[in-house]
Amino acid sequence: MEAPTLENHRVKLTLFGMGNYKHLTDIAKESNLVQYSPSKINTPEDLKEYVQEAVDAYYHKTAIPFIVFDKKRKAFAGCTRFGLINWHNKVLHIGWTWIGDAFQGTGLNKHMKFLMLQYAFETLKFDKVEFRVDERNIKSRKAVEKLGAKLEGILRKDTLMLDGFKRSTCCYGILSEEWAKIKRTVFGGF
Repeated sequence: MEAPTLENHRVKLTLFGMGNYKHLTDIAKESNLVQYSPSKINTPEDLKEYVQEAVDAYYHKTAIPFIVFDKKRKAFAGCTRFGLINWHNKVLHIGWTWIGDAFQGTGLNKHMKFLMLQYAFETLKFDKVEFRVDERNIKSRKAVEKLGAKLEGILRKDTLMLDGFKRSTCCYGILSEEWAKIKRTVFGGF
């Protein structure tokens, strides 16, 4: 499986792996990045393990992890990924996204998601893209809803967090037949 480079005037997404993850070492130390995630990334060892898991999933063809480069600021901003790729059913998840505080609220994430949705629907010809968000993470839930994703349900107490809390996960989705309208209305200026 060849990892694509997804790029527009604002952002460049390239394969995230052992050769480039150190660009994110300082950003990964920011305390709130994975507050609602079961992943640990704040030490160099934790980040390396996180990246190794993403690389393993890539080689098993169940994920495509990306490192995010903000072209406007000329700096690495974070990472994101296609995950839980189901090639048979043509469904994948977009998630595992974290970007540094300095890049949040700048429009970068919207550019990232546009490129990823466009690739999933127009190149891979997938039928559905899903997003999974901690029920408590109102900021991320609103961001996913602004993309046009619909809440499909809540998996109650399905994910064990690092602090022992059992979170409930909101499941959002976008169908291929919804993409043309979303592309026009949500991403019209892209």
